[in-house]
Order: sequence, then C-alpha cells, then structure tokens
Amino acid sequence: MPHTPRATAPQGLHQLAFGGDYNPEQWPEEVWQEDMRLMREAGVTMVSVGIFSWALLEPEPGTYDFGWLDRLLDLLHANGIRADLGTPTVAPPAWFYRAHPEALPVSREGVRYAFGSRGAICHSNPDYRAAAANITEQLVRRYGSHPALALWHVHNEYGVPVSACYCDNCAAHFRRWLTARHGDVEAVNAAWGTAFWGQRYRGLDEIDPPRTTPTVGNPAQQLDYARFADATMRENFCAERDILHRLAPGIPVTTNFMTALSQCDSVDYWAWGREVDLVTNDHYLITDGRRTHVNLAMAADLTRSVAGGAPWLLLEHSAGGVNWQPRNPAKRPGEMARNSLAHVARGSDGAMFFQWRQSLRGAEKFHSAMLPHAGTDSRIWREVTRLGADLGLLNGIRTTRTVADVAMVWDWQSWWAQSLEWRPSQDHDARERADAFYASLFDRHLTVDFAHPDADLSGYPLVVVPALYLATEESGRNLRRYVEGGGTLVVSYFSGIVDAHDAVHPGPYPGALRDVLGLTVEEFSPLAEGGTVRLVTPEGAPEGPELTGDLWSDVVIPRGAETMWSYADGIPAGRPAVTRHRLGEGTAWYVSTRPTGAGLDAVLDRACEDARIAPRTGLPYDVEVVTRTGDAGTYLFVINHTGGDAKVPLDAPGTELLTGEPATGHLAVPAGAVRVVRLDS
Repeated sequence: MPHTPRATAPQGLHQLAFGGDYNPEQWPEEVWQEDMRLMREAGVTMVSVGIFSWALLEPEPGTYDFGWLDRLLDLLHANGIRADLGTPTVAPPAWFYRAHPEALPVSREGVRYAFGSRGAICHSNPDYRAAAANITEQLVRRYGSHPALALWHVHNEYGVPVSACYCDNCAAHFRRWLTARHGDVEAVNAAWGTAFWGQRYRGLDEIDPPRTTPTVGNPAQQLDYARFADATMRENFCAERDILHRLAPGIPVTTNFMTALSQCDSVDYWAWGREVDLVTNDHYLITDGRRTHVNLAMAADLTRSVAGGAPWLLLEHSAGGVNWQPRNPAKRPGEMARNSLAHVARGSDGAMFFQWRQSLRGAEKFHSAMLPHAGTDSRIWREVTRLGADLGLLNGIRTTRTVADVAMVWDWQSWWAQSLEWRPSQDHDARERADAFYASLFDRHLTVDFAHPDADLSGYPLVVVPALYLATEESGRNLRRYVEGGGTLVVSYFSGIVDAHDAVHPGPYPGALRDVLGLTVEEFSPLAEGGTVRLVTPEGAPEGPELTGDLWSDVVIPRGAETMWSYADGIPAGRPAVTRHRLGEGTAWYVSTRPTGAGLDAVLDRACEDARIAPRTGLPYDVEVVTRTGDAGTYLFVINHTGGDAKVPLDAPGTELLTGEPATGHLAVPAGAVRVVRLDS
C-alpha cells in the first residue's frame, strides 16, 4: 500500500487556533450554551477537551459514559468550534489506583505517592499501560470520525510533576532497557565505570534504580536512569499515538510540551519532537524579576526548533496571573496580546490558553482564564475579544515559517549530566548561561534557532554554545566542520568535558572541543562566592574594554588560539581568559569565565564582526522584530515591550494588518502595542 503522509495541522481548522482548555464537566449543562455564545463573541476557533475526564468517561472498570461528551462535541460542531480531544491518561480514576496501588510512583527515597493530584503514574506499570490503551481505543472508536475533531491530545505535560519512578517494577524495566541499550552487564560496567568505589556488577539482576544512597551515587547510572525515565514516558505516548493513527489515520496526534520551563528539564524534547505529528507547547511567564518577554521569546524559538522550523502551536498560556508561583502578579494591560502575538511571530499557528472559564473549585481556581471570575465586564475579557479579532486578521500567516539569524546549541541530556552532584562549582547553572547568551542575542534583534550538537549548522553565520558539559567526539567533529566551513563559534566554559557516559574525555580539558577551540585547560579554578576577576586586552590584541568575570575561571593554554582578553588577577593571572582560534575559513571563540555587566555583549560584538552580522542600530531596545515568510508572503511582526512609542525602519512597503493602514519607510508602533506588516515584496 502507498504511504499516506500524516496530517500535521489541526484538521478542519482554516484559521489560527484561538481558545483554551475547556472543562465543561465542572459546570451545569445550562452553562454550556452561554459558553458557546461567548466563544463565538470572542472569536474562539478551537478548544481542548477531555484531558482530565477519565473518571467521568469510565466511572467503573469497563463501564463507559460518553453521553456528556457526545453532547459537548455536537455542540461545539454546531457552533463552528473545533475540538482538540484529549486522551485522559494523565489522571487515572480512584478506582484504578484502588485496584492497582502499585501504579502509583515511588520517589527516590522510597515513598509511594498518594492519589489526589495529577500525573501520579508509574510509567512502567503494565496495568496502567493496559488501561491507558483501552480508554484511548474506546475514545477513538467513538469519536475518530466526529466532525468537530481537529486534533488528538495525548496525556498532558509528560514529566509534570513526576517523570521517574523508583519502584521494583521500574527496576525490572530498567534492566530490560539496559540490555537493549548496552547489551550485557560487562558493557554496563564499562559504561558506568563501576571499578570506582567497588560498584562492579556480576549480572543485570543486581542493578537497581539509583535510589537514595549514603553519599553520592554513580553519576553514569543516574544519567542512564534519566534517559530510561524519559524513554519510558515516550513509549507510553507512542503506544497511544499508534492506536490513534491506526483507527483515525487522518487526525494528527500531539502532546503538549513545556520546552523552556525547569519543571520539564527531565524530558528530551529533541527525541519527542520526532514522535508527534504537530509540536505543541505550554508556556507560562516566570515572574522572578527577569525580563519575561525575553524568556517567552526563548521558549517560542526553542519550540519552533524542536519542530524542525515548521509551524507549531501554543496550546496553553495564561490570560493573566497564574497561581503556582510564590508571587503571581496580573498581566499588565496589553501584555496578554503581546505575549500571544510574540509566540505567533516565532512560529505558532495560534494562541491557546489554560483555560476558557475560570474554575470555582480545585487547585487552580485562582489561575486566570479567558472568561474570569469577574465575567465579561472585565479588562481580561475585553482584551480576549480584541485578541480574537486581531488573530482573525492574521490567518494568512498560517504555514509560513519564522526566519532565524543565528543558532544556539542546546542539549537536554547534557543538562541532566551537568546537574548531578559533585561538580567543580554548585554556582554554575547551564540554564543561566543559556538565558544570558539568549538575552544578548535578543538585544541585538537576532532571531535564534536552537540546534542539537550533532545537527547541521552550516546555514548559520554564528553559533553559540553556552553550556555543553556533555559533548561526544562526534559533536566535537561537527562543531569543527562548522568552523572550518566558515562559521563563527562562541563556546562558554565547562563545555566539552565528558562523553555520553559522563566519563571525562582522556587528555586535557575541554575534551571533545580542544581541537576546534585551539587550546587546552590545565585546571578549573571556580571562584569563591562573591569573587571576581579582571579581564584586560593583552599587548598586541585589538584594544577592548576592561571586563569583569565572576563564578568561574580556567587556566588556559593556547594551542593555536590567540588571546583577546587575559586575566589580570586571580589564580590564572596573565593567562588567556577569552580566546579566538582561526580554523579553516572560520573562527572559534572561548569564554573561560562568566562575564558580568556588559562583558558578554563585548565578546559577542567581536564574534558578530567575525560572522559579518551587522549591528541593527536602527531598532530600539526591547522592541521585538521578527519575520515569517512563505508562499503566502512575508510578514514582519513588531512588538513594543516599552512604555514609549517606537519607530522601526521598513525594508519594503506593505500593509499593517491590525489597522489596515499602509506602511512605508518607517513603522510607528505605540507603547505596548503590536504591529504586523505584510510586505509587498
């Protein structure tokens, strides 16, 4: 039989997706009619339903009640609203856990979690797997051809709040996984370095999960267990997906990612992105004092990259404040629209929310919603309806792709390894370095693609590597090929150190990156808390500002690299601090400390010169400018995150879609506003 390509966009949805999680089971059915009227008023095009409804759909084992969901889907269809239908496998019913208490996960400390939250699942449990497959099959047989169905939504936010279980069932599954990955116990002993501390195993049956030990456990074992836990969740997703593909082949299947939130650092989204038909993401602002719009842009760029550059979908974000952080401020006027359209600018074909109607009960009753407790006479509702109307004016961007300028290397498995115990400094945070590099690129108005260390990087003039502690020899060769071919590479400290098993590469640091950087590191010299080092330009180097570094320093030995800044004090005084290595047609920079203040900007200024990236001096600070292009045309998004009006130069004339006004020469963008120009050429 000829291969039928999978659908990759919500079926029957010819507009941008706009709506949210809809939980009508929390309300009397007479409220549903009001919901339909208000959804039409707001311009809602799709809602997510059924995600937490297993106990209602299967109130007793093998007994099903689909009547309410039948009525709901029919009602949505009658009102022209598409359905993202969930398989409710994130929340098994109480009766399931009563019958199978061993399906509740066990913590590393040996504590079995209790029922009463969500996501409390041992993903190795065969009874859970069987029950999940059954309810999925029941749903697809009933609704696979329903006219409202646009998208299948499997589970919910895998890895939140539990990704790894440490029970005996998982121990047996882990041993099977080790056999498939390594082959036999001798290969495991070699990979894990079990000669250290007398940890050698005679057989796989002696291996348990890395439970709590008196002191630090085997780091390679912990790293493999993180891979195992991620793979086990993915096995369960694929099992449900395959049922849905088999019985409803025309409907795409997704599960909602959380690519840039620390709650989901346990998930390797490079691997997951290959398994879904459509990449979707949930994003919530982290209100810890950082510039939240920069974190949002980073999340959107990362999600688009996981999607391979293809259009993706923002499946959840908030209309206002959330309720699970220590402090949950409301969004400022206009911020919801800026947040939504920033995701759209960076590749999302819509903006969905959690949730449609704000709950009266339960743990998330103070989480904002499109229809808040205050009702329709509220600022949130007025902004929701305005956003729905604006998205309706942008339907032409569907299927266009966001244009990136540079790339950042990103690897979840490297993060897992680096976050284990007994590293040179507990202050070094891979995510902090990624955030810092991204912010510097954002402030240069450069759109970023993220890339796996082994990906083809040849299309980018500049690639930054903010933290790649775990780097295979192949990754090192890939980065070398990139530089030799004419690319400009910037690498931050503590990168290239270990292989896939957390074993230090033989020879001097930085292991897999020695050749491309043209240097070795004799030893690490992390700084004491509050300590700093001065960086100066040595004689013969291009004149530059004096910089300051903190947290980390290296004793660097050049092996072909030239010194651009050197340490003026500290243990490595007189040694290189920032180097530049000409290799083939390109250059590789190494930053051996954490520059403070504008120090990182100064280094990236030089690297951008090497990459022939001209400064975009005509674009104001904190005014976001992003382009989407495709067969439908070229669209310029300008998002003003400041309190003042801004002007942005246009390379070509066009039409501003949200106002309908012509745009030529310069585009005026009021404070806090968004403008989208369809360029004429």
